[in-house]
Amino acid sequence: MVLDLTLAEAAGQLGAGATSSTELTRVALQRVEALNGRLNAFLRVDAAGALEAAAQSDARRGRGEARGPLDGVPLGIKDNLLTGGLETTAGSRILQGFVPPVDATAVRKLREAGAVLLGKLNLDEFAMGSSNESSAYGPARNPWDTTRTPGGSSGGSAAAVAARLCFGALGSDTGGSIRQPAALTGTVGLKPTWGRVSRFGLVAYASSLDQVGPMARTVTDCALLLQALAGPDAQDATAADLAVPDYTAALERGAAGLRVGVPAEYFGPGMDPEVEAAVRGALRAYEQLGATLVEVSLPHTKYALATYYLLATAEASSNLARFDGVRFGHRARDVKGLRELYARSRSEGFGPEVKRRIMLGTFALSAGHYDAYYLKAQKVRTLIRRDFEAAFRQVDVVLSPTSPVPAFPLGQQTDPLQSYLLDVFTLPCNLAGLPGLSLPCGFTRARLPVGMQLVGRWWDEAGLLAAARAYERAHDFSRAAPPLEA
Repeated sequence: MVLDLTLAEAAGQLGAGATSSTELTRVALQRVEALNGRLNAFLRVDAAGALEAAAQSDARRGRGEARGPLDGVPLGIKDNLLTGGLETTAGSRILQGFVPPVDATAVRKLREAGAVLLGKLNLDEFAMGSSNESSAYGPARNPWDTTRTPGGSSGGSAAAVAARLCFGALGSDTGGSIRQPAALTGTVGLKPTWGRVSRFGLVAYASSLDQVGPMARTVTDCALLLQALAGPDAQDATAADLAVPDYTAALERGAAGLRVGVPAEYFGPGMDPEVEAAVRGALRAYEQLGATLVEVSLPHTKYALATYYLLATAEASSNLARFDGVRFGHRARDVKGLRELYARSRSEGFGPEVKRRIMLGTFALSAGHYDAYYLKAQKVRTLIRRDFEAAFRQVDVVLSPTSPVPAFPLGQQTDPLQSYLLDVFTLPCNLAGLPGLSLPCGFTRARLPVGMQLVGRWWDEAGLLAAARAYERAHDFSRAAPPLEA
């Protein structure tokens, strides 16, 4: 099947004239039509727009004017990134029917690179969740076992890539929302350094934590996508004005001499034994590849979960105040006065998890509690960052599990606090603004994927990708396909 090709392989076939963008796009759309009823990965498909973009790509290649490796490759977009002319809901009823007038910068850059955008992918509502179950449009399902979650919040992106509905996708990561679903679906997901990719047009959850990033089947594919996405943006003052390196140039440099940090705080009670066994196997594999394992300590990790859920919810409370029933999205009917309009529009439009986080954040920001909660959390955030600064004086990357558990059954996580614990290994990376990547490192006995997390230095996505590629080259799980037939 042509969709078993990796993104890089598909780009190679397009470049060699062995296939066309129109052919790839038609096959992808057919597979989406055949499987999406079982996976609920795509919330909406833009078949006409995709086929038009594919035809334009084929015409460019015919003239010898290909724009690069992404030209003509079918991709998917998480539905919290604005797509001009195509509905964007962020997985929420409150934005149902909202059609943005512009593209998010990340989407615009993919279009400029010639990519074919198939449609919008499912997510937890406003990217708040770890299982895709808070989506107002039903959960996405894991192609390895459709009774289980693909993770969240970028669950639709992960499911679509794993099920071969597209060659890659965009996700967003606030506390692990790219990396955790990548781990649960056997795919590769990269959260760049905060500020490496523009957030313009990303529906905000927690602005100091949110970051757009690529999801694909291989490290090389993620490198190709990041190459198109990274860089400054006049529309986002927080997008760093830094040169973008060639992320594929040093991908194959191997692991010889690499110093891999092993944090004791990330290996403890509560982890699934099969997950721990797979990750420790990856540590041994790095040693065999010439890397050195170094024990490091990240002592403030134990405060990271509480810190994150104070800061993220506080920012969510502020960011989501704009959804008021006046300017866009859901507007309550038959209301008497502005106060009732706000209250009913928000009550009807937001789901339970979003309401919970808004209330938590509003409480943390309230006059009587600001210093005790929000301000103290900001101070602890600084300590967490300093822990990583100390660790990176000794090592090049830090390796840990991505998720403490493999994909779990839909409906199992009924306690919000238990659900929040699923982010325990991923959210420190967001608090520190570091780049982090999840890649497959094995399977459980039930044939569920296990992912490991690599965290790199600030702005060193190139080194992070090279370290991940060294393992992937020796232990390539990208050919393993879910037992899912159209």
